[in-house]
Amino acid sequence: MSPRPFTIVFALYDGMTQLDFTGPHEFLSRTPGAVTLVASRDGGAVKSDRLEFGGTVPLATVSGCDLLCVPGGLSATAVALDRVFIAEIRRLGLGARYVTSVCTGSLILGAAGLLKGKRAACHWAWRELLPLFGAIPQADRVVRDGDIITGGGVTAGMDFALTVLTEIAGADVAQAIQLGLEYDPQPPFHAGSPQSAPPQVLARFQATAAPLIEKRRAQAEEAARLLVGDASTTETDVIL
Repeated sequence: MSPRPFTIVFALYDGMTQLDFTGPHEFLSRTPGAVTLVASRDGGAVKSDRLEFGGTVPLATVSGCDLLCVPGGLSATAVALDRVFIAEIRRLGLGARYVTSVCTGSLILGAAGLLKGKRAACHWAWRELLPLFGAIPQADRVVRDGDIITGGGVTAGMDFALTVLTEIAGADVAQAIQLGLEYDPQPPFHAGSPQSAPPQVLARFQATAAPLIEKRRAQAEEAARLLVGDASTTETDVIL
């Protein structure tokens, strides 16, 4: 009997950032001997912030996976309030060998109760929301804490993917895929972090993000309250 293939599941949702998904997918879907599934809450088409992806399978039909990956997006904190979606993420995450995310996808993992006491990465602008879910925010581009591997904002998803590839397939395979995709970043500017960006560029971004800050924090706080409520219910059920 041939061994069961290594199963990778990407959990998508409307409003996600497409590169959070497509970047890692481009790398991880090339893992030798692996099967990659693209799923969403209800299956079918999913609209990202820029593109629409069709043919996703319903999360409830996925019996389990070896690696779960959740992308981020401007709707991540709103999705963290979707109890059906979050329940599926928790179910798959608890059974997965690796639980992973890119960008604000870590806030969704947090809302599913999968990051308590764990070090995790997130987009720098929203990293401060991680402690609401009991996670320990880290500024690194890729963070590993046991079976939890998380990437920072958007483009960090490719560094994240190479880290995951190295773990599951070895450094030679990871580097061969990197070479084939010619991932050799040489940006014309050094403005990819708050520390390296010119002050006026940082100020411009912060002004753009300002209207979102209060809304996203309120959504994250509500998701954290729901998480505590779910945990209390579970504990009561066990006692009864």
